[in-house]
Amino acid sequence: MYKKIVFTLALFITSVTGLNAAGTALVNTNVIKKAEVNPLQEFVGSVGFENKSKIASESSGIAKRINFEVGKTVQKGDILVSIDSDILNAQIKAAQSSVNMYKVQLENTKKNFLRYKALIAKKSIAQKAFDDSKLDYDVANSSLITSQAKLNELKIQKSKKTIKAPFSGVIVEKNINLKEWLNTGSQIATIVNTQEIELVFNLPLTFINGLKAGDIYDVNIAGKIVKAKLYAAIPSGDKLTRTFPVRFKANIGDMFIYDGAQAKVSFAKNAKTKALVINRDAVIKRFNMDVVFAVVENKAVMIPVKVVGFMGANAAIAGKGLVEGMNIVVKGNERVFPKMDVKILNEIKAK
Repeated sequence: MYKKIVFTLALFITSVTGLNAAGTALVNTNVIKKAEVNPLQEFVGSVGFENKSKIASESSGIAKRINFEVGKTVQKGDILVSIDSDILNAQIKAAQSSVNMYKVQLENTKKNFLRYKALIAKKSIAQKAFDDSKLDYDVANSSLITSQAKLNELKIQKSKKTIKAPFSGVIVEKNINLKEWLNTGSQIATIVNTQEIELVFNLPLTFINGLKAGDIYDVNIAGKIVKAKLYAAIPSGDKLTRTFPVRFKANIGDMFIYDGAQAKVSFAKNAKTKALVINRDAVIKRFNMDVVFAVVENKAVMIPVKVVGFMGANAAIAGKGLVEGMNIVVKGNERVFPKMDVKILNEIKAK
């Protein structure tokens, strides 16, 4: 029973680690070949926040409460500033009383009007009495409409005493102090949506022709890869360099980034060139660089590479020591280390 458990555990470890009992890595390889590819060229651009808003007051008064500081993350609809509205509150209370009074008045005049209307039909009252009742009803109705409009106006003014965040983002500038008097149009803060960014690259026309709006590209920002969508190539460019701005949009979620940060992206030229090609799964990150593992005399040899282009599932690579026909690890490379013994599970030979 004990031997069976040990044997089962050994099989489990082998399946998880990809190593045999002798510490040999079990891998699949592919033969590196030469093919025509579109070489990549790296371009440097800049990051900007797509949504940036200067928040201003729509009302005048004293800043009674301030609920934000620079660097604070706020959600859409959060109250940023409350402006004193004591006088306006009193006016709203008086206007509401007027509305209530005119509602009662309208109800009474309506009853009289309907009663007189029934009597005039029977010719039981004079025409003037009926006309007077209708006039009282119309006046009361107009007075209610006017008072309700005034109340609505005051409530709109009251709503402007509360300044809210127009969208979710981070406060990057504060332009107000507590108890400070605000005029209509006074700027109180600047907010940016740090999740939605815009990336701008200036590219030669030879590269722009190969791009397509709506396509997704990998952009390197501060060492992290961000998926960005191409949405516009601006036809007006720099006449001296003959380059044109190309704009991308991306959602970076909670990733922290500075406005104006550097971004890098690689694009392919239309012209093709010969290069060494391998399945893109062969290229992995080690020691903060792109590498592949070649199998030479059953030993793993780590070779730093540069990706120069893509062809569907394949990548064109360049690196010192790479030659056509070399066996490159395409599966199991995450468990391989330099000079490690390897065993190739598949049998792929150079043609």
